[in-house]
Amino acid sequence: MRTALFQSSGHPGHVVENLKVLDAAAARAAAAGADLLVTSELFLTGYAIGDDLGRLAEPADGDAADAVAETAARHGLAVAYGYPERAGGTVYNSVQLVAPDGARLANYRKTHLYGCFEHDHFTPAGHTVVQAELNGLTVGLMICYDVEFPENVRAHALAGTDLLLVPTAQLHPYEFVAESVVPVRAFESQMYIAYVNRVGPEGEFEFVGLSTLAGPDGVARARAGRAEELLLADVDPVLLAASREANPYLRDRRPPLYGSLV
Repeated sequence: MRTALFQSSGHPGHVVENLKVLDAAAARAAAAGADLLVTSELFLTGYAIGDDLGRLAEPADGDAADAVAETAARHGLAVAYGYPERAGGTVYNSVQLVAPDGARLANYRKTHLYGCFEHDHFTPAGHTVVQAELNGLTVGLMICYDVEFPENVRAHALAGTDLLLVPTAQLHPYEFVAESVVPVRAFESQMYIAYVNRVGPEGEFEFVGLSTLAGPDGVARARAGRAEELLLADVDPVLLAASREANPYLRDRRPPLYGSLV
């Protein structure tokens, strides 16, 4: 499955403009043969926009979701996008996966919030593993800091996730997460991980780019730089099956020894 990683911060605070940017990226991705387009964390609104996160938050089936669904259907590819989700009086940091026909496949709310900024604007969710089927693969959803907890990724591995989508807002000086942690997570849990970052300065933050699609062998199939970029790489189910057969991590686990972890 050809996967497009759209490394971009869009236009923080401007949902309509970001929907236009997303549509243009979807057109480019589809023209390059992509089956799936993945954006960065909170792509629809921007990340460092303070209280505007609450003002711009929408339900999972809101107007922005309808616009993304139209984009997916028009270009014939699935889209996973980050956005602030309003559910009643609660705001979550979320990612939604939309099918190539525009149907909503899955919606995930971030479980591990990073720093005071996120704790001030979002509520942490309580459901870790969210999956959907796409092109014969089991696709899982996660957001940024979530992937830095090995238990989180291992839960997906045990639930059968083949490709884990991780919209992110990775900051300087933590480049090593993109460069080292994500490929290790892919290897130790035997899956592909699409890690898609924001870029450049935004408010008090500086996002480092370096988006990657890491394979189950721990090798980055593609790696972005530090500017806006549309990155393309393939998820190969044959390689995934061979890697899982050759690598015994999941088979050699001894869960009774790990009770103290929980």
